[in-house]
Amino acid sequence: MTDHQQLIADMGQKARTAFAQIAGASDAEKAAALRASAKCLRADAAQILTANAKDMENGQERGLSDAMLDRLMINPERLEAVAQAVENVADLPDPVGSIIDRDEQPNGLIMERVRVPLGVIGIIYESRPNVTADAAALGLRSGNAVILRGGSEAIESNRAIHQAMITGLRETGVSEDAIQLVQTTDREAVGAMLKADGLIDMVIPRGGKSLVERVQKEARVPVLAHLDGVCHTYIGKDADQDKAIAIAVNAKMRRTGICGAMETLLVDQDYPAPGPLVRALLDAGCEIRGDDMIMELDPRTVEATEEDWGTEYLEPIVSVRMVQGLDETLAHIAHYGSNHTDVIVTEDQAQADAFILRADSAIVMHNTSSQFADGGEFGLGAEIGISTGRLHARGPVALEGLTTYKWVVRGTGQVRP
Repeated sequence: MTDHQQLIADMGQKARTAFAQIAGASDAEKAAALRASAKCLRADAAQILTANAKDMENGQERGLSDAMLDRLMINPERLEAVAQAVENVADLPDPVGSIIDRDEQPNGLIMERVRVPLGVIGIIYESRPNVTADAAALGLRSGNAVILRGGSEAIESNRAIHQAMITGLRETGVSEDAIQLVQTTDREAVGAMLKADGLIDMVIPRGGKSLVERVQKEARVPVLAHLDGVCHTYIGKDADQDKAIAIAVNAKMRRTGICGAMETLLVDQDYPAPGPLVRALLDAGCEIRGDDMIMELDPRTVEATEEDWGTEYLEPIVSVRMVQGLDETLAHIAHYGSNHTDVIVTEDQAQADAFILRADSAIVMHNTSSQFADGGEFGLGAEIGISTGRLHARGPVALEGLTTYKWVVRGTGQVRP
């Protein structure tokens, strides 16, 4: 066994012991631990911001992109949002023990499906240090133990946030091993987590395509993941022009580095005002890579390549194409999309309903911005990520997504004939 395998094995054993405690903790005990952790995040603000400043300096020296630096950066407002997110999770209903469904059989047996924690969850993520707090909070609230492995670019920030979180656990008598952070940045530790079958019950990767592909290829434990956020907005021929401009600009430019940012804009050939739509994006500072029809609308546009249609830019760049009707729109999304979030803008309710029914995406929206693809905006508190798969959980993964169920059968002495 290598040093990294031994490290993860030791952490896994501690996590399973902690899980036994947390799984039996009351709603009030878990909520109190999270509120204490939020208080400690605020109390340790100076240390966390200083640690983040080191990461930002190192990131600039390493040549991280503006999008990556934006994901990495913590300022006082973002840190307060992190603390509030932890408190929001504490305020959410505890999913553990809730009855999903209940049925009484003719023989009097009562069959119930009851939510239970998954166990020990390994979370592998990049750039965003807020994930340290989000993942810890969601894991604890849903009765799980978590092993966190952040990226090397955020190591100082992650350590500072983790320290604040476990101080909150310590103050409320919850095992510190419920929230563990892998302190090494060696990539071999990731490989050890992926092969920790029997110790880790599920791995959730949150980061770039190369990370997620590695996790899906090497994992010997179940994986909950998405590869890309190639999100589309389709402007139907009956779209309200003011709504179309506001939604498209917000979907792309509010924050370009998040997975819910629009990466491709599809404009119906019969939409009467494509020019103002294109100009609004250009004037907002967005580079447009378009097809021939789009390029005729403004000389500032550039030609799109085949690769552009499937690219998650995470920058102020968008690919724009003219399409003929809903069928061509859905075919484009099916071919180039990533099943993350896709939007239709139209005043034609029948067309909107058809899009919602036929678009094979984890999140489908009508007349709003894809930037709302966020667990907090869904009322779920913090999220662990957006799942684009079809099994276990789909869309924003929050508390319920971190539970499974067991069957509980209640009888009064029945025996099977």
